[in-house]
Amino acid sequence: MTTRPDTPLLDTVDTPADLRKLDQSQLRQLSDELRAEMIDAVSTSGGHLGSGLGVVELTTAIHYVFNTPDDKLVFDVGHQCYPHKILTGRRDRIRTLRQGGGLSGFTKRSESEYDPFGAAHSSTSISAGLGFAIANKLKGQPGKAIAVIGDGAMSAGMAYEAMNNAEQAGNRLIVILNDNDMSIAPPVGGLSAYLARMVSSSEYLGLRSMASKIAKKLGRRVWGGLEKAEEYARGMVTGGTMFEELGFYYVGPIDGHNLDHLIPVLENVRDSEQGPVLIHVVTTKGKGYQPAEESADKYHGVPKFDVVTGEKAKSAPGAPAYQNVFGETLAKLADTDDRICAITAAMPSGTGVDKFAQAHPDRAFDVGIAEQHGVTFAAGLAAQGMRPFAAIYSTFLQRAYDQVVHDVAIQNLPVRFAIDRAGLVGADGSTHAGSFDITYLATLPNFVVMAAADEAELVHMTYTAAEYDDGPIAFRYPRGNGVGVEMPETPQKLEIGKGRMVKEGSKIALLSLGTRLAEAMDAAEQLEAKGLSTSVADLRFAKPLDTDLIRRLMTTHEVVVTVEEGAIGGLGAHVLTMASDEGLTDGGLKIRTMRLPDAFQDQDDPKKQYAEAGLDADAIVDTVLNALRHNSAGVEEARA
Repeated sequence: MTTRPDTPLLDTVDTPADLRKLDQSQLRQLSDELRAEMIDAVSTSGGHLGSGLGVVELTTAIHYVFNTPDDKLVFDVGHQCYPHKILTGRRDRIRTLRQGGGLSGFTKRSESEYDPFGAAHSSTSISAGLGFAIANKLKGQPGKAIAVIGDGAMSAGMAYEAMNNAEQAGNRLIVILNDNDMSIAPPVGGLSAYLARMVSSSEYLGLRSMASKIAKKLGRRVWGGLEKAEEYARGMVTGGTMFEELGFYYVGPIDGHNLDHLIPVLENVRDSEQGPVLIHVVTTKGKGYQPAEESADKYHGVPKFDVVTGEKAKSAPGAPAYQNVFGETLAKLADTDDRICAITAAMPSGTGVDKFAQAHPDRAFDVGIAEQHGVTFAAGLAAQGMRPFAAIYSTFLQRAYDQVVHDVAIQNLPVRFAIDRAGLVGADGSTHAGSFDITYLATLPNFVVMAAADEAELVHMTYTAAEYDDGPIAFRYPRGNGVGVEMPETPQKLEIGKGRMVKEGSKIALLSLGTRLAEAMDAAEQLEAKGLSTSVADLRFAKPLDTDLIRRLMTTHEVVVTVEEGAIGGLGAHVLTMASDEGLTDGGLKIRTMRLPDAFQDQDDPKKQYAEAGLDADAIVDTVLNALRHNSAGVEEARA
């Protein structure tokens, strides 16, 4: 056990108003204490570490210079926000991060007035900040919007769409580009800081404004040349010509860890009449904690860990992780099929594409945080005869739905969608839950939609998708490890639209899709103990349905229950439609559908989440018994 860090100055700060009472000379100590507090907190709760450590000084400086919450601070990719939460009245709960009933791992409007906009997916901050800025402008209210964007979020087109419209906000919008990978330009020490202060100063901005007014009298042709000369001269020294073309006044790059550099620039921009402004700061991901600095990818998100050694808590050995099963299977298939490609949107290790990339680097593509591009890129590959696998989290695939419909489904192109993080995802909560993919894919013509019940089934479905060339096909699987079944030596090509019987019975039929199969089998045992003979089917396919299997079960059983890890409109809706179309309910058959509730569930342990959702074995049993109680023929058996 480690003792909590000594934080005498941080102990005096509960809100940004307290922070602004400090002398600027004290901010270095405060930042050091804030970093130590964050490291200690995440070591006990787990969570995102590297990104937050990189913005400690930046977060401190923003709250010191700007009048938050009246000035709106909008984070992009909200896992940068842990230091922000500590400084905005939530320090006493910071060790409840990502736990049931605790603080969200992202910014969340319902949690604090200092979180004006929720952010868990990337590249939204500039659009939202522009909305706040324009709203204040239209209302005649004071207040600026500060959008902090980084951690790869500038690779998404939405950021540039917002910047293209930002000029209307004037000086009410400030964008801070947190360049934590040095992917654009490194800081160049004292000269860089001096230039940043100079070009953000009121004198420089005033001269530029005056020059603009004089040029208007001289005529646009003369001014145009002068303006371009000034812009490119400054761009050669400081960078940022691209941002200037989008209507921003560029300042930087500056060292995002040097408060003596940061604060004067932020003050200049705060008081400026020019705008909108983009401040380019360069930070180090994991700053101040050596293990995180040396391995930023491995310390991006962490379980509990030992602060002194950096050693992470290890999971109990057991079944393989689903994403690794997918990645390794796909890599083996690609050994003998040079048409197979893998595409990921900035999540190579999270999707298992890193395993594929190690074996076939020339056929692995990380497109950045650009799911829309990734899907259409895959469509182009498919149109040219390749076999692309778009490996994208369920929650992130939502960002590319138009491309799924128009570029893939309408053209009936054989893009393979490997949908990771299907179902509930525990600590990441509602923003990352894979709740909707069955519904939004199975409603599309030409699509095949599968769901793996376990890791062995995932192997079969990966192979089936690779061999399917008749149109788009998707297969979903959850976060975490498999259930421990024996892995097949050779993958099996599944017959499209055909499920499998796992247990035969005569009175109750449980139709499972996905990894709730284990709970369905547990429920079947409980029902058998009550004298209720129960069948269990793993349907495998949400589309096309195994109509022969479903029809047989509906005509030979008294109660049929569908079970899925998805929202309303998925498997249950399709089964009900089939039953209605064929008149299968006319003889008194009881059909019940079990699915995720019509609500966004907060973070918690996945087992507790599924119990809350009513998708565990006990809930399945209750659903069956309640159905029987409404059928007079089954009352006595239900009471047994």
